[in-house]
Amino acid sequence: MGSSGCSCWLLSLALLCSLAAAKEQYHEFVIRETTVKRLCKSQNIMTVNGQFPGPTLEIKEGDSLIINLINRGRYNVTLHWHGVRQRRTGWSDGPEYVTQCPVRPGQSYRYRFTVAAQEGTLWWHAHSSWLRATVYGALLIRPRDATSYPFHVHPTRELAPILLGEWWDMNPVDVVRAATRTGAAPNISDALTVNAQPGDLYSCSSHDTALFPVTSGETNLLRFINAALNTELFVSLAGHNMTVVAADASYTKPYTTSLLLLAPGQTTDVLVTFDQPPGRYYLAARAYASAQGVPFDNTTTTAIFDYGAANNASSTAIAMPTLPAFNDTAAATAFTTSLRGLRKAELPSRVDESLFFTVGVGLFNCTNTTAQQCGGPNGTRFAASINNVSFVLPSSTSILQAHHHGAPGGVFTADFPASPPVVLQGTNIFAGENHPIHLHGYDFYILAEGLGNFDAGADTAKFNMEDPPMRNTVGVPVNGWAVIRFVADNPGVWLMHCHLDVHITWGLAMAFLVDDGVGELQSLEAPPPDLPLC
Repeated sequence: MGSSGCSCWLLSLALLCSLAAAKEQYHEFVIRETTVKRLCKSQNIMTVNGQFPGPTLEIKEGDSLIINLINRGRYNVTLHWHGVRQRRTGWSDGPEYVTQCPVRPGQSYRYRFTVAAQEGTLWWHAHSSWLRATVYGALLIRPRDATSYPFHVHPTRELAPILLGEWWDMNPVDVVRAATRTGAAPNISDALTVNAQPGDLYSCSSHDTALFPVTSGETNLLRFINAALNTELFVSLAGHNMTVVAADASYTKPYTTSLLLLAPGQTTDVLVTFDQPPGRYYLAARAYASAQGVPFDNTTTTAIFDYGAANNASSTAIAMPTLPAFNDTAAATAFTTSLRGLRKAELPSRVDESLFFTVGVGLFNCTNTTAQQCGGPNGTRFAASINNVSFVLPSSTSILQAHHHGAPGGVFTADFPASPPVVLQGTNIFAGENHPIHLHGYDFYILAEGLGNFDAGADTAKFNMEDPPMRNTVGVPVNGWAVIRFVADNPGVWLMHCHLDVHITWGLAMAFLVDDGVGELQSLEAPPPDLPLC
C-alpha cells in the first residue's frame, strides 16, 4: 500500500506541473475593411486587425485561448478554429447557425477553448459566406517541450507558415451572392497565392512575391496550409525533396516526396534539408482539378526560397519545379495513399454505427422561374447533397442552441438517411470530383480509399488497421470512396461538409448530433453569456 500511495503522489505532482505549464492567451481579433493592392488593382477586403493573412497564433499543447472577436466590418461573421477538437466547448466551434448565430456588425463575442492532446499545424478562418477568402490565419501548436518533436531529424529552425490561398478581383461575398441568385457556378478566382501574394507569374506582383531566406546545410520545418476556397493544390519546391512528418496536426511516419497535395482545409508539415547549390528556388502551386469540363483557376502561384549567397544577384535565374497536369489523379492518389500514422492506431474494437454517405454535385430544374434565375446548364440550378439531401442552414437560431434547449422544431430533424465504418462515396451526377470532406469536433482515421463504387465484400480487406493516418479533412477521390472511423466522444453538434466552399454553398453538408455522456466531463458546457443572438 505504501508504494501505491507514493505512485499516486508522484502522478499528482506530474499533473500539477503539467497544469502549471499550461497558459492562457488572450487576443483581440478586430474584423475591419482594409485596402490592399493585388494584380494592379486596389481593393477593400475584410481582414483581422488589418492583416492579410491574419495573425498567426502560437501556443503550446494544453494552452487555452480567449479570442475576443470585435466586428467592425459590414457583414455578419463567425470564426472557426479548424481542426481544434473543442472538447465540451462546441459553442466556440464557429460555423454560423450551426453552433452559434453570427456576430453582427458592431457586436462582439469571445471564443474560449483549450487545445489539448493536439500538436502541429492547424488554422483559423471565417465561417460565414465567403469571408474566409481573406479572413484566415495559422494556428501553430508546439509540444510542451520544444525538443520533443518525434521527428527522425530535428529541424534547425522553423520557417514562417506557408498559407496557400485564392484571390478574386472582386468582393468574394458578391461572387457567391451572384451565384446563389442565378443558380450558376460562381466566378473562378483570378489568382492563387502564397501568404496572400500571387507571385512572379502574375501582373504587378513580382515586387511582393513571398520570400523565404534559408541557410545552406540546415534542415527546416515548413508548415503548409491550404486556405483556398475552392481549389486543391499540387505543391513542389524546385530541386528539393520534402519529408512529410505531420498532416492536420497528427504525426505521420516520415514520407519523402517531391510533391505535396493539399485540399482546402488540410495542413501538411514537412522537413526540408537545404543542400542544393546556393541560389534561388521557386516553390510553386497549381490546381488539382479533377472535375472534367468544369472551369478552374489554371494559374500558378510562386514563392522564392533564397540561399542568400553573396553572388546571388536578383537577375539570376530562379529554378522552377515541374508540377503534374491539373487532372493527374494518379499523382494525387500516390500522395494521399502514402501517408501512414506515426504510431499504431488506437482503433475501437467494435463499430457501433456503420454509415454510408454519398456526396456529389447535381442539377435541378427551376420550379418557379419568376422567383429565381436558372443560370446552370440548360436552364437548371446547381445543387449539392449528402445522401441526396441538400443542407439548409436555419436563420432563427443555431442548431446547437435548439438541441441544447430541447427545441428542434423548425430548426433540424433527426431523420437523416443513414443506410458501412463511415464510408464516403463520391458520385457523378453532374461531374465526378474529388471532395475534401471536413468533420468539425473530431479527428478520424482514414482506413482506406479507392476509385469506383465501394464494395463492402472486397474493399474491407484493404482497410489499414495498423497505422492509418489521422486527419480532420479527407479527400474523397473523384468517382471514388473513402472510409473513416472515429469515436463519438465529444458532445455537441458537429458539421461535416465539403471544404470546397462552392459546394457547401450548394448544400453539401450534414451534422452529427452527439448527446451528452455520463457526468459533467462528458457533457457540453453551458452556453456562454455573450453568445450572439440571431
